[in-house]
Amino acid sequence: MPRTHKIEDYRNFGIMAHIDAGKTTTTERILYYTGKSHKIGEVHDGAATMDWMEQEQERGITITSAATTAFWQEKRLNIIDTPGHVDFTIEVERSLRVLDGAVTVLDGNAGVEPQTETVWRQADKYKVPRIVFVNKMDKIGADFDKSVESIRDRLGAKAVPIQFPIGSESNLKGLVDLVRMKAVVWDNDGLGATYRDEEIPADLMAKAVEARAYLVENAVELDDEAMEAYLGGEEPTEATIKKCIRKAVLTGAFYPILCGSAFKNKGVQPLLDAVVDYLPSPVDIPPTKGIDFKTEEEVVRKASDEEPLSVLAFKIMDDPFVGSLTFCRIYSGKLETGMSLLNSTRDKRERVGRMLLMHSNNREDIKEAYAGDIVALAGLKETRTGDTLCDPLKAPVILERMEFPAPVIEIAVEPKSKADQEKLGVALQKLAAEDPSFTVSTDFESGQTILKGMGELHLDIKIDILKRTYKVEANIGAPQVAYRESLGKKVDIDYTHKKQTGGTGQFARVMITFEPGEPGSGFVFESAIVGGAVPKEYIPGVQKGLESVKDSGLLAGFPLIDFKATLTDGKYHDVDSSVLAFEIASRAAFKELREKGAPKLLEPIMKVEVVTPEEYLGSVIGDLNSRRGMIQGQDMRGNATVVNAFVPLANMFGYVNTLRGMSQGRAQFSMVYDHYEPVPQHVADEVIKKYG
Repeated sequence: MPRTHKIEDYRNFGIMAHIDAGKTTTTERILYYTGKSHKIGEVHDGAATMDWMEQEQERGITITSAATTAFWQEKRLNIIDTPGHVDFTIEVERSLRVLDGAVTVLDGNAGVEPQTETVWRQADKYKVPRIVFVNKMDKIGADFDKSVESIRDRLGAKAVPIQFPIGSESNLKGLVDLVRMKAVVWDNDGLGATYRDEEIPADLMAKAVEARAYLVENAVELDDEAMEAYLGGEEPTEATIKKCIRKAVLTGAFYPILCGSAFKNKGVQPLLDAVVDYLPSPVDIPPTKGIDFKTEEEVVRKASDEEPLSVLAFKIMDDPFVGSLTFCRIYSGKLETGMSLLNSTRDKRERVGRMLLMHSNNREDIKEAYAGDIVALAGLKETRTGDTLCDPLKAPVILERMEFPAPVIEIAVEPKSKADQEKLGVALQKLAAEDPSFTVSTDFESGQTILKGMGELHLDIKIDILKRTYKVEANIGAPQVAYRESLGKKVDIDYTHKKQTGGTGQFARVMITFEPGEPGSGFVFESAIVGGAVPKEYIPGVQKGLESVKDSGLLAGFPLIDFKATLTDGKYHDVDSSVLAFEIASRAAFKELREKGAPKLLEPIMKVEVVTPEEYLGSVIGDLNSRRGMIQGQDMRGNATVVNAFVPLANMFGYVNTLRGMSQGRAQFSMVYDHYEPVPQHVADEVIKKYG
């Protein structure tokens, strides 16, 4: 089937927001008005089309980003739904990597919230052009101007409204379109499908003129010709303003702000128009870069069907009907079923069996797909999230890899029976393949299976999936903190390993300088051997020995991180030395660090934000202090107080229930991992006693 839409007519975009800002509802309305969904699904009754996992429908939050294709004004929209809960930040990172643009949805009552800041920063990292939709304008207390102000204050972004609401709360009638200088009004019946242009109400005219002037002044700055005409007293045309807004979005010069209420079916069609008018097509953004598979030189792939094939796998899901599905973005070239592909990240071959175009949970089989398409491939065996697929014969390439944060919380899982043991192994393998921020390991001493994730909710949902989807019965341990260890000082260790009992013995002497590294530097090994004191072939043994013991730590069995080991000198024996002897020597040298390297226990510190009504402020701060929290500051947001603090993760378990009880359910909090820091000695002693 030939291409149905020019690549210039594609809009690959995501919808990102804080939990509960109405993102899934907005997506649902988009699918309804673009004719992809015959009935509107409501998050409130657990029937939303995009939230298709059972866990999502029950909790009313979006966990997995489902990709959907829809059409509006002859343009092809590929929508990626992203989760708004902080434990699923990884899902957001992953979808941002493959988007060309994004719609940020805000709650008109709350403005910018903690998770909005997190996803905004991630979008900045990937330079994703975006527009903002201030939703829930029908809610009591919704304030458009305050929301716009919060974008400027909290995100440091230049916000330029291109609409503002007519009426507020339950009297929300529509909006003023500042580009066309018209009022857009919706009928209250007919699910918002009928709306009309009217003249701007007289009582809003002065506000409209002022807001329009602000928009025009910012817009014409981006176009010399328009600027000249404007300074000469000429009002820019609608087409000129749109062209300038588009330029602003593509360059990040400013962010256009729209408004409405997705739940009340008001403002969604103009939002779709803005997606088409202002968000980029695949050819509007810089071409994707990669590394040539053979020469390792940087190569550029333009968004074109004529270029060699390059595809990025950005999500893997287990589908009850099709089996494993790999969601892919085609950056260049043409993909056909039956093709043989190279997974250049892993140097493995794959074959394209079925190729599907996804509509949240319905699917359409297709035979070919082109640059700019987002498709799901069934039956790939070796491919993981972040891998590149390409044509093995035409200039194979490795696209930029995605970076995933390290998990900070872990729990032990024990299957209840032998049958559960087998099912558990298969299920965990699939879950880990789908989600790189979820890892599975075995504790060799206890034999327990350890699951690690980004937060309590993250692991709760994995356990839920194990029980429901895979029918595994298991005992779940209490959550544990992922402690780490570090060196306290630079130290030289000289160790000789000698075992000579007739016949071939073992001999190796190593002199290693161990020193603390910068945070995030990981383990660095260097050899400073000169003059052959240790032959070249034995040096990898020294490194291997250190790598085999560093994850067992020095104090309590937690990995030693951020340190450098330099092999400075050593001795060997012509007959008795071997790689293994040097490996054993370096392991023993490492163990001496417990006494000589002043090791420290580190714990993950979370950045916590609590939003609470004034009357509970004292209790909230007192409670955070009792959790070893460091209050960083507080400010007002609307009529609530926002408290920012750094709190050790170890003291945050079960906080959601404590906060709920303390504030009668009126305060909310969010937390995200920030950094590791040393544990106070009295706490460290307890942890070492427990685990050491």
